[in-house]
Amino acid sequence: MKFTCLSKGRGFHLPSCHVLNFCGIRILLDCPLDLSALMTFSPVPNAFDTLPFEETDNAEADGFLGSKVGSDKRQKIEKLLDAKSLIFAEPWYKTVKSLHLWNASFIDVILVSSPMGILGLPFITRMKGFSAKIYVTEASARFGQLMMEDLVSMHAELRQFYGPEKSDFPQWLRQEELEILPSVLREIILGKDGEELGGWMPLYSATDVKDCMLKIHTLKYAEEACYNGTLVIKAFSSGVEIGSCNWTLNGPKGDIAYLSSSSFIYSHAMSFDYRSLHGTHVLIYSDFSSLCDTQDVEDVDNYSVPNADKLLPMSFQDLDRFNLNSDENLEEKEKLIFISSCAIECVKGGGSVLIPTNRLGTILQLLEEITTSLEASAMKVPVYIVSSVAEELLAFLNIIPEWLSKQRQERLFAGEPLFAHVQLLNEKKIHVVPAIHSHKLLMNWQEPCVVFCAHWSLRIGPAVHLLRRWCGDPKSLLILEDVQNPELALLPFQPVAMKVLQCVFPSGIGLQNIQPLLQTLQPKNVLFPEDLRLRTSFPSEKPFSVLHYTEAEILKVSCRKNSRELKIATDLASQFYRKTFKNQEIIISRLKGELLLENARHHLLLDNDTEHLRNMPLLHWGLPDSEKLLAALSKVGINASLEIISDTESQTVCIVHSQDPCKALIEIGTTSAVITTADENVASLIYKVVDNILDGV
Repeated sequence: MKFTCLSKGRGFHLPSCHVLNFCGIRILLDCPLDLSALMTFSPVPNAFDTLPFEETDNAEADGFLGSKVGSDKRQKIEKLLDAKSLIFAEPWYKTVKSLHLWNASFIDVILVSSPMGILGLPFITRMKGFSAKIYVTEASARFGQLMMEDLVSMHAELRQFYGPEKSDFPQWLRQEELEILPSVLREIILGKDGEELGGWMPLYSATDVKDCMLKIHTLKYAEEACYNGTLVIKAFSSGVEIGSCNWTLNGPKGDIAYLSSSSFIYSHAMSFDYRSLHGTHVLIYSDFSSLCDTQDVEDVDNYSVPNADKLLPMSFQDLDRFNLNSDENLEEKEKLIFISSCAIECVKGGGSVLIPTNRLGTILQLLEEITTSLEASAMKVPVYIVSSVAEELLAFLNIIPEWLSKQRQERLFAGEPLFAHVQLLNEKKIHVVPAIHSHKLLMNWQEPCVVFCAHWSLRIGPAVHLLRRWCGDPKSLLILEDVQNPELALLPFQPVAMKVLQCVFPSGIGLQNIQPLLQTLQPKNVLFPEDLRLRTSFPSEKPFSVLHYTEAEILKVSCRKNSRELKIATDLASQFYRKTFKNQEIIISRLKGELLLENARHHLLLDNDTEHLRNMPLLHWGLPDSEKLLAALSKVGINASLEIISDTESQTVCIVHSQDPCKALIEIGTTSAVITTADENVASLIYKVVDNILDGV
């Protein structure tokens, strides 16, 4: 198999992306969007006087900063990063680096591991020649569709403001315009090596999303899907989000486990099903979340694995105890309580709380925690959820108990709603509205309040308008998800007087869990990220081999089964005539039939003409030993001589000449032996000699 990492991603919002060639089938693993790159664009301005039209006479026509300015002006702008440095144009969206270089018609299968991994899919499905099979879990497909529809809806506001593009190549993508951008923005657009410019594309349409969803084949957990009779595909819960999964691929040449971002913290989604990944030939470790986990980095030196010098097998029960005894679940609960307490203190002081997030699990948990705290404090503060798809999303959550954790499922059996929002909606303690300008919201709006909305990039969606309303209020609070550059995220809203609480929510396997997990899964080979090599050291004696991979590097891995499975009908097996070869540990039977491959298994169908099989001439195994052949011919009265030759064209190894009692010639090749003589009796005699020396069937 061949494996290429296209992108290691950046945590929950940007999953990693890979290309795998297995059994001759080209597989794309996830297709995300880098929505953090939206921070290079300006949100819709408050008024026209905020646009940097005065920078140049030509900028008004182009709608972009900095056209045809002098070199001195460029140097001055390069050193400055402020709100006017951002790109004032309809945003384009950044796909995975190098993915645009792949011909869509060459991709056979696409596997999507999470709702975030589906956001870039319409870019590929709308390409000419696309015919790949797409496999996604039912829950991820539905959540992913809602997220894409919401993204299209939020983008429509910017498109309406800026108007249609005048050309297929926007002004801000031109080289002269990129050169005058501050280095922070230029690096986001071009990447460190300048190879990411081709990944920018205009956003797909609502029609593209519908067409994409029609091409998706949905699966339940552990449900088999067979591609082309060769590859059996299964999805298993990864525990990160509802519907997120890991994959197993079983083919005639071996089996592979793909381990995406996974979590041992069981809050709402079904628990991490690591048992189903056990004992594969190759395990692709693709959880890069610990690269962003600062807590893990601080604690890794104080952590030691039992039997670190020799990695011994660990049972599933041992790993269960290892994780149940960890403090991760407790820390997560304490974090939610702390965030909720900050929100309550804010509204008590007369300020409002803005929570722009796209993480469904975080929304559900914070919603429950904050509303419980508000009720305990006897405060009547409205809670709003502003999203074009919120109503559909919350309704869908009520009918998917099979995708939830055991704790959530127990609520169903106890006659309770799966999530608290059902009761909160009935009691009108939360209000779900499609847009910030909707009539329902305008009629019921009260401050202080708590608002959940999109988008965490702070460039599109309701968050932009609400942040502009409250950014100057020191009593208000912004709960911001973990972003790499919070200063850049808040740049258009400066000066920001409101309090900002940045939260890091775990979305993968911690460093302390990697070795125990791999120790338990016991694969034969592990493909492991080079970036994690220094943070995770494996002992010299381990039950698996480790191959490290980096971005944009093709890694060839041997993935072969020690044996093959062949399904044979009972009536066929009863007709076998088996023969054991001389000096060989081989038992062979000659058949005539048809060999089929179905569901990654070989099936043998027998030809009904068994009489023809009995009359077929013998086939011999191997090459006759020349010295033994001369001795055997001498015993039956045939004197012969040996001529050793090396003819690569005819593949002849040696020639045996006979003059007495009759002329004969035996040509021994690498694939056959030819007996030539004018006497039929002599030919028959030589054939019997060769037959006695070789094994025949």
